[in-house]
Amino acid sequence: MGFVEELRAEAAPIWAAALAHPFVGGIGDGTLVPDRFTYYVAQDYVFLVEFTRVLGLAAAKSNDLDAMERFTNSQYATLITEMALHRGYCERIGVTAVDLEATQPSPTTYAYTRHMLSVAYSGSVAEIEAALLPCQWGYAEIGATLAQRGPPANAPLYAEWIAMYASPEYQALAGEMCGLLDRLADRAGPDERARMRRHFLISSRYEYMCWEAAWQMEQWPV
Repeated sequence: MGFVEELRAEAAPIWAAALAHPFVGGIGDGTLVPDRFTYYVAQDYVFLVEFTRVLGLAAAKSNDLDAMERFTNSQYATLITEMALHRGYCERIGVTAVDLEATQPSPTTYAYTRHMLSVAYSGSVAEIEAALLPCQWGYAEIGATLAQRGPPANAPLYAEWIAMYASPEYQALAGEMCGLLDRLADRAGPDERARMRRHFLISSRYEYMCWEAAWQMEQWPV
C-alpha cells in the first residue's frame, strides 16, 4: 500500500461523512435549497483565491520541474476553469461580480485557508501537497460518485457542478496530484511523513466542516 492509500484509509470515516452530508446529497438529487448553494459558491470562491496562492507557493518551493508543472497546472485549472465556473453560477443566480468579490470568509473558510497557508509558508513541498490533496481528491471522489447516481432532474446548476468534478480532465488532475504526493513521500523521512499525515487529516476534517458550514450558512457569531 502506497503512502497516499494509507492516508486515504486512515481518513476513510471523515470522507464517508462528507459524502453522506445532506449538502452533498442535496446537490446529487437536486433538492438542495438554492440559498445554501449560493452561500457555498461565494465561500468556495473566497477559498479558491487562497488555494491558488498555496499552489503558487508550492510551485515556487519545488526542486524539480515535474512537481512545478503539476502545481502550475493545478493552479491554472483552479484560477481559470474552476473560478470561472463559480462566476458563471453567480451570474445565473443573480449574484453580481462585485458582490462575489466582496464576500468575506466565514469562520470555517478563514480557518481552513489559514491552515493551508501556514503549511505553505513553513512546510516542505510534500507537506503542502498533503494539505492540498483532500480538496483536490475529495472533490473528484464526490463528483464521480454523484455522477454514477445520475444527474439530478430539474437542477441544471447542480448537474453542471457534478459534471465539472466528474469530468475526465478533473479526474486526471486529481490522479496526477495523488501520484505526486506518493513520489514526494518516497523522498520524505519519518518526521516529515508524520507532518504530512497530520496535515492531510486536518484538511480532510476541514473539507467536511466546509459542507457543514454551507449547510448551516455559517456566520460569525459576533
